[in-house]
Amino acid sequence: MWSQRDADARNSGVGNLFVKNLSDSIDNAKLHKIFQKFGTILSCKVAADHDGKSKGYGFVQFDKQESADSAIEKLNGSTVEGKQIYVGKFIKKSERVVLSPEAKYTNLYMKNLDQDITEELIELKFSEFGKISNVMIAKDDNGNSRGFGFVNFESPDSAKRAMEAMNGVQLGSKTLYVARAQKKAERQQILRHLYEEKRNEQIRKNVASNVYVKNIDDVVDDNALRERFSQCGNITSAKIMRNDKGISKGFGFVCFSSPEEANNAVNTLHGYMFYGKPLFVAIAQKKDERQAQLQLQYAQRMAGLAGSPTAVLPAGYPPFYYAPGIVAQIPPRQGLVYQPFGLRPGWGPSGFVPPSRPAFQPMPLPVKKAASEEGLGIRKIKKLIHVKRLLQSVEEDKWDCQGVIACWQELIFGM
Repeated sequence: MWSQRDADARNSGVGNLFVKNLSDSIDNAKLHKIFQKFGTILSCKVAADHDGKSKGYGFVQFDKQESADSAIEKLNGSTVEGKQIYVGKFIKKSERVVLSPEAKYTNLYMKNLDQDITEELIELKFSEFGKISNVMIAKDDNGNSRGFGFVNFESPDSAKRAMEAMNGVQLGSKTLYVARAQKKAERQQILRHLYEEKRNEQIRKNVASNVYVKNIDDVVDDNALRERFSQCGNITSAKIMRNDKGISKGFGFVCFSSPEEANNAVNTLHGYMFYGKPLFVAIAQKKDERQAQLQLQYAQRMAGLAGSPTAVLPAGYPPFYYAPGIVAQIPPRQGLVYQPFGLRPGWGPSGFVPPSRPAFQPMPLPVKKAASEEGLGIRKIKKLIHVKRLLQSVEEDKWDCQGVIACWQELIFGM
């Protein structure tokens, strides 16, 4: 299968064709061969079921709309391998509001009705397309028209002719809108698809222009955030996320008109002190993309920790001693999982070499003192008592210095 990997190019709809009524023998390669003479093909695919069997239709996208128009002109209605194929412009599913021509319906919905439009006038205008079974204009509690209503025909062909003829007709002061009446669930599903399609398209346009900001002080509101970031470019929206009680969650988003302005905001305001707190500013990412990136980083770190130390921190880093100063920014080294912090000015090799230690020696077990040692301890206690008495005699001016010195020598030196 030839496929365009650029999602923006695929979803733009430029040069995109829908091909149906294909023979079962036509696969991706044959479909590409049929259309390649009209221009450069970005993607080419034949739809298949779970068993790989062709469903009879496919898609071809050219790089230019002129190539697609030429293919429609030459190949639509032509016979390929025994079957007459249909080639037309691809229409998104969310835009296919009107049913196929084979669909049967009798009830029509109309809106943009003036207040003075009556059911009799509606029946008069629509009755020329066939027999009408019912006409109803919705009204409020006061009996005033709500501006819309329904016309129900007996024949599906009459309803189809009335829709094609009356849709867009000037009735009174407004242009009438007429379409097939839909159930509420069906209408909600179509509106939901339209909303999702527009939302995804808006996200794709702003994917590189949207900035994520966190560590925002609680007192900061949308206007303060917009005012601070307006110095970096033209802002289309600025929003601080809040909980159900209206309290700030500490993060928000700022969308610029161009990716260049968003990058300028990241380079200028990342780390900027805003209301006493340093801001974290980065290009916003989708939740699934952010989770995939975090999982990849986690896997790299785990691989580095499980392997050799060089997987985390390459060799060649000398030991450093600490010196007072301010950490300086240094460029990160390629291949590092944990990027090194900056070195403080004045740091240098410490030259410290761990001392060699002797082999382990077991400590001797305690041994009970002999009787002679116990006797020696008793004598020392007695001498201490004697010294205390001598000191008391010194205080009373009864000097016996020789006795004091002799006792201390015997206690200290064992003399």
